[in-house]
Amino acid sequence: MNTSANPSIALSGVVVVLLVDYLTQHRAWGWMRLIQGSGALKDVPGLLFSKVMGSGHGGGFGLRPSGSHQGLICLFEDEQKANEFCDGPYVLAMIEHSREHWLSSMAVTSARGQWDEQVWGVTPKDCLIESQDPAGTEDGGSLIAVLTRGTIRPAKALAFWRYSPPAQKELNTATGCHLAMGLGEAPLLRQCTFSLWSDTDAMVAYAHSGAHKHAITAAYKNDYFAESMFVRMRVLAMTGVWHGKRYGVSHEVHHG
Repeated sequence: MNTSANPSIALSGVVVVLLVDYLTQHRAWGWMRLIQGSGALKDVPGLLFSKVMGSGHGGGFGLRPSGSHQGLICLFEDEQKANEFCDGPYVLAMIEHSREHWLSSMAVTSARGQWDEQVWGVTPKDCLIESQDPAGTEDGGSLIAVLTRGTIRPAKALAFWRYSPPAQKELNTATGCHLAMGLGEAPLLRQCTFSLWSDTDAMVAYAHSGAHKHAITAAYKNDYFAESMFVRMRVLAMTGVWHGKRYGVSHEVHHG
């Protein structure tokens, strides 16, 4: 059951992110998932928060919408409920209709801001399955993920979007960035970015340099956002193929 937003109480648990690129013949099916939105998830056990979102062309951040790319972001009360959802019919149907997908469960390590007036908190240790270690890179490091989202003030939309193309170009080629996708709850004004990084240093290097630094500086100086949130997460498990690259770690998202 979804928990009603209460700004005074932080929602905390395990995050699930599913990125999909639907097969051409299933784009209409995917469009229906977008229309149904979070309403189709209202009875999912342990679900605290959910968003079904579209994307820009090619999964990017531009104004031209994608007919095939979508993202699902959920927050569950614990890792067990998150795993059950990842093994469940809703997620499996999205995967079966897709050309490529990426699925991950993650623990929140820091969060600031709000989403729909709701604060997120750090994932408590008792929400996690103790036997699991963080998902690692080939050299044994810990992968991190970043979720940023903002509601853009209508009067500031044109100014905001001037900064998007150069920041996207740099993100796509940033050292240590494994994948990145632009998502949106609504065209132009309710935007979200999800990215996966080798380590914190790589993420910070991108965030504090070049076009992204200019964009963020301008956003806060000129008050572009009516609401915003920044979440940093530790990857617990992931599976899938995205842009031809296979993702998977020693333990899978799915638990039989």
